[in-house]
Amino acid sequence: MRTSIHLVLFFFCISLCAQDYEIYVSDAGNFNNPPWKIIKYDGDGLNPTTFINTNLNWPQDILFMENEDVVLISNLGSGQINRHDASNGVYQSNFASGIGGPTRMKIGPDSLLYVLQWSGNGKVKRYELNGTFVDDFTSEGVTQSIGIDWDEDGNLYVSSYGGGIVRKFDSDGNDMGLFINSDLQGPTNIWFNDAGNLLVADYNGTSIKRFSFSGNFLGNFISGLSNCEGVDHFPNGNILIGNGGTKSVKLYDSSGNYLEDIIESGSGGLLTPNAVVIREVTSTSTEELESESTSIIYPSHGNSFFLNDVYLGKVSGIQIYNLAGEHVGHRVPEGSKAWTPKNLPTGYYLLKCQFKTGQIKTEKILLQTQ
Repeated sequence: MRTSIHLVLFFFCISLCAQDYEIYVSDAGNFNNPPWKIIKYDGDGLNPTTFINTNLNWPQDILFMENEDVVLISNLGSGQINRHDASNGVYQSNFASGIGGPTRMKIGPDSLLYVLQWSGNGKVKRYELNGTFVDDFTSEGVTQSIGIDWDEDGNLYVSSYGGGIVRKFDSDGNDMGLFINSDLQGPTNIWFNDAGNLLVADYNGTSIKRFSFSGNFLGNFISGLSNCEGVDHFPNGNILIGNGGTKSVKLYDSSGNYLEDIIESGSGGLLTPNAVVIREVTSTSTEELESESTSIIYPSHGNSFFLNDVYLGKVSGIQIYNLAGEHVGHRVPEGSKAWTPKNLPTGYYLLKCQFKTGQIKTEKILLQTQ
């Protein structure tokens, strides 16, 4: 992927900004029958507007590529990934086609786009971020694959809704066998938490289930759900979960405690949420930071980084982006403790430092892994 100079300039020119969020929800409607749409909500779940309702065919996932001002929508029914304008949702072009029912999309550690297939050969496909096909990455197909994530060692995990399993692959795509083959009735989204446990949204199992790093069932993380699909996280750790049984999106804290239905039943005409994406919205601020010329993070290159003493207690969180504009992690500063990334490849990264005053300043680092 060619490095985007535009993104770097954008972040460095707008180093002082206020932060807000929007929530985007894919509505699968009546599954293989319309109505289908992508709905946009404010960060508090209010003011729904239809963002996209054309050129859709059973939409499955939403992926913003901010440096291109593009949003990708995968369509199971047409076997196609669409490219839309990220500002207004207008259809632009076909990003990729000939896919066996594309479901989940995610940018991997190698900055390539990984795409799951519901049908076809079931293998995970990889694409350049301009839509150029790279390869069928995995050696083994996973039928009705619909959940994807990586562990800190770069191993890939894929869930099968119909198979009720999660399969593991190494960082080269070689099959490592079944990671989970019991206690699931219809897994959809999967993700690793900070403790290294794998969380699995069990669509037919009414819960989010927690598994150890070795694949052992540890219990329910969240219970009382119905047809859960579509997950994203706020920077503070709060979790959004689409709940198709009630036509709503629920909000939980980082410990799995229910907070509220942030998007209430049927809001904006919502029928079947199957993807939920939080998008950060920034606007410039005229206020200035003290010691603006002083680096927040030091050194500027290496494999371990520190928060400058000047800013101890002032920074509430740090969002990490690669130069493709993909959000690849976040960190809550822990005093003067060193931060040593373990699951990011060598390269340049943009660190958006959120101050407790609401201001943001962005700095660039070069991560040199050992």
